[in-house]
Amino acid sequence: MPRPRLVLACAALLVACAALPASADTPTKPLTMADVLAAAKPGDWHALDPQNTLYLELKSGRVVIELAPDFAPNHVANIKALVRENYFDGLAILRSQDNYVVQWGDPHADARAGDKDQPRPIKTGKRTLAAEFTVPLNGKIPFVRLPDVDGYAAQTGFSGDFASARDPKLGRAWLTHCYGTLGVGRDLDVDSGGGAELYVVIGNSPRWLDRNITVAGRVVQGIELLSTLPRGTGALGFYEKAEQRIPVERIRLAADVPAAERTNLEVLRTDTPTFTALIESRRNRRDDWYKVPAGHIDVCSVPIPVRPAKS
Repeated sequence: MPRPRLVLACAALLVACAALPASADTPTKPLTMADVLAAAKPGDWHALDPQNTLYLELKSGRVVIELAPDFAPNHVANIKALVRENYFDGLAILRSQDNYVVQWGDPHADARAGDKDQPRPIKTGKRTLAAEFTVPLNGKIPFVRLPDVDGYAAQTGFSGDFASARDPKLGRAWLTHCYGTLGVGRDLDVDSGGGAELYVVIGNSPRWLDRNITVAGRVVQGIELLSTLPRGTGALGFYEKAEQRIPVERIRLAADVPAAERTNLEVLRTDTPTFTALIESRRNRRDDWYKVPAGHIDVCSVPIPVRPAKS
């Protein structure tokens, strides 16, 4: 039986050969990621689902977030309920820890009775939910396996637009903590989070968090608006003074925003030969600058391209 990496390389080679003009005198040059994307067909892309897309509005601009209901259905539903009751509007980014996360929520969430500033009430959503660290392997969630060995999971790959992992022996799957991952903050109790406090990874992939916290989505555009925020001076990157916090102007579900005001994006499908070729172009960088191809890639180092939707 052919080895998975050989199959992947062959698939990538077929895409490469189809994308470049044939020449008897000129050897075929391996494709770069730019070459792969230039040869992509319209059907290789899909539009973001407005029912599962959030717009985090900051003074500096809009952060577009794609939610992952297949992996955290209850948390995603609760986040959407919180958004629709305007819970996040006027709250703040509370934490910016270098090479780790940016986190937002209610500055007074831990206030006690009698304190001057009380927590913002939650109307239709819930403050806490049962953890959704993993989901069962039931055949309903797509999975395109990456053949490279991973140090944190038996298998890694892509489930739709998300980097994911799974363990067939345990019968469980989960989303991996890559750059741009959206997670649900919690306390020591595994069921102490619900979506009222959220964070985004802005540093090297903290995969040790996998299966220890609920992952609800990922940033698809605007990560630079979070990753370049001033770092907090307190422990764990929390802002020590109220004036240091970054206001959250509002968060909206794309489906609730007029069409003319939406950020219309489309994502490269991960179940296509084009994406297979893209993986190979990143595993073995053949750009003129690179001299030694790595021959290996981890799931968080494979970009999932996003572009403005074609009109």
